[in-house]
Amino acid sequence: MQVEIDREGCIGCGVCADICPDVFRIAGDGLSELIADPDGHEDAVRDAAQSCPVEVIHID
Repeated sequence: MQVEIDREGCIGCGVCADICPDVFRIAGDGLSELIADPDGHEDAVRDAAQSCPVEVIHID
């Protein structure tokens, strides 16, 4: 699973980090960032992407 975050469109709401804190966090600049490989967390990563209000989490 490949995961990308379009940080330019991120609003820093934190939903992704709330849903999947093992893979996402809110960085010091207030935007979401990846902190780990998504392997083993696929369902939570998909939930985070689907829950993102600005749809900036892209999965391949």
